[in-house]
Amino acid sequence: MCRVIVMGACPHDDHAQSSNWGIFNQHIWGDYNQHSQLIAIFQMLKRREDGFRTTPGTALKNERTGEVVFVPPQDAREIIRYMSDLERFVNDDGLCDLDPLIKMALIHHQFESIHPFPDGNGRIGRILNVLYLTRTELLDIPILYLSRYITRHKDEYYHLLQKVRDEGAWESWILYMLRAVAGTSRITLELIEGMRAQMASMKHRMRTELPRIYSQELLNNLFRHPYTKIEYVQADLGIVRQTAAKYLDLLAEKGMLAKHQAGRSNYYINTPLVGLFLQVSGGE
Repeated sequence: MCRVIVMGACPHDDHAQSSNWGIFNQHIWGDYNQHSQLIAIFQMLKRREDGFRTTPGTALKNERTGEVVFVPPQDAREIIRYMSDLERFVNDDGLCDLDPLIKMALIHHQFESIHPFPDGNGRIGRILNVLYLTRTELLDIPILYLSRYITRHKDEYYHLLQKVRDEGAWESWILYMLRAVAGTSRITLELIEGMRAQMASMKHRMRTELPRIYSQELLNNLFRHPYTKIEYVQADLGIVRQTAAKYLDLLAEKGMLAKHQAGRSNYYINTPLVGLFLQVSGGE
């Protein structure tokens, strides 16, 4: 049984006075001061030096009408208390015997309801999803990002968030998040399989047409991002700039990369990889 409180409605205990929820700290991040790494993510993403909200006035509004639909905790001490409780809920598996995917949905809702930061709560909340799935070993590495699904179904997302607060409608919210995981998983698998096939094809071409420059490190560099630059290859392979430029120009001459200039820099685009991203992003 889970005992949780959300701003407005509790799924199991109508008389709950405190929350068993919290955000990751030591169990995910190692021995750090409380909340330090979560705040570090906020500071990195938003290029700011502050952390949790300390002044009142935050209200969540309907984007179309401007109507205030939810007011999160305003007092700085209350925010810290809720986040500390959320941390315990995340890290202490004895507090809740639910499936990790369902627990992830609860964690995400509570984080968004606490709304602890002045900005960027949605993005950070989505990062927490994948970090929690990694912590529970449902993922080996954090590669399942739900941002695309949530953006495409944004109206439903906000409607169901608020419906839990107003009515305790947990089932609809949890099913939404499970659909997000299922849809994103299919897309991620399709992307991984496509990248593997493309890497195998380019590896064969490099070993056949450019055997003198082939290395696994160079191949990995070409698929780390949709494009690469001379300095990236130079750093990854530990070679001088002239050699890195030669390698990339040879790959471009063979049609394996597309060379483009922006200012004084050259970019080498992995066109098939870009095409794969566009293809995969076209469907759910």
